[in-house]
Amino acid sequence: MTVGICGLGLIGGSMAKAYKESGHRVLAYDLNESTMGYALLAKIADDVLNEKTISECDLLLIALYPQAAVVYLKKIAPFIKSDTLVMDLCGTKAKICEAGFALAKQYGFTFVGGHPMAGTQYSGIKYAKATLFKGAPMVLVPPVFDDMALLDRIRQLLSPAGFGKFSVTTAESHDERIAFTSQLAHVVSNAYVKSPSAQGHKGFSAGSYKDLTRVAWLNEHMWTELFLENKKPLLYELEHIIESLSEYRDAILENDSERLCALLRDGRIAKELVDGTQSSK
Repeated sequence: MTVGICGLGLIGGSMAKAYKESGHRVLAYDLNESTMGYALLAKIADDVLNEKTISECDLLLIALYPQAAVVYLKKIAPFIKSDTLVMDLCGTKAKICEAGFALAKQYGFTFVGGHPMAGTQYSGIKYAKATLFKGAPMVLVPPVFDDMALLDRIRQLLSPAGFGKFSVTTAESHDERIAFTSQLAHVVSNAYVKSPSAQGHKGFSAGSYKDLTRVAWLNEHMWTELFLENKKPLLYELEHIIESLSEYRDAILENDSERLCALLRDGRIAKELVDGTQSSK
């Protein structure tokens, strides 16, 4: 199989390594010349992905920021062969899927939205690893939901990455859920670590601090675009957590132990419900 990968950051670079280690041919492109040169020198990629070689791809993965992904797809769509499966790996799905489905219909190839639920707080090809996606969930946004042959084809083409579970949804549903599971967590973590008290945490912090601040170390350029791209769902989540935090603040301010205990109990039960370990006590 020949796989084309545009964008050799953490996600694209890890995909390239996974396919290379599985014995497949990798064509790649990155706007950064140093990154592209390193990928070729380190044999992460076999050759350059361009308008001439793109027709050789069985699978084309676009690992760019959403806006850049749309621009790139519009540029290369006329050169994609009809039996190529094209998949984006963006963190939001609405705009890229809208453009991808329309271009696929126009030029005759197949487009599927994709979001690998894996990563680290680090970015760049130097942190890429072939095992990044092993056992991880993969979210798919296909053009239609009942094409089982297409879904089976997607699983086969993505098998070198080693995903553990596939979920199928719409672009709108994906963006609503990701606002809570990923984007809100990054906002909260990034805001939390700005406390003046954070500078004196050494010697006084353990797992709670480490867990909550891990994703505060982020790529601000990428996350700015993702947050604004998904503005409405993210604002909904932010407004809800601000309201909840205000309830805790007011209970503490008023020394209302009964209310505070109830809030804490409700949070514990909510966590148990989410994890499937429901308790009424």
